[in-house]
Amino acid sequence: MAKNITGNQDGENGRNDTYTIHGRGVVARPCLVDEVQAGYHPNHHVVDVGGEQFVRANPDGSNQNNINK
Repeated sequence: MAKNITGNQDGENGRNDTYTIHGRGVVARPCLVDEVQAGYHPNHHVVDVGGEQFVRANPDGSNQNNINK
């Protein structure tokens, strides 16, 4: 379970094809989407953008834990 997940903005037009989980390293987007949907990262959710799924932090009023700070 990760509290802070960082998007690497390494895909086309800056989209997140991989994410960095501190203490774990780089994780591919499909793998992280599966983990979030399975409930392993309760502070995050999955959004569908143009038919592709991305991970986002749950809204809580803080910018410190957003995916793309």
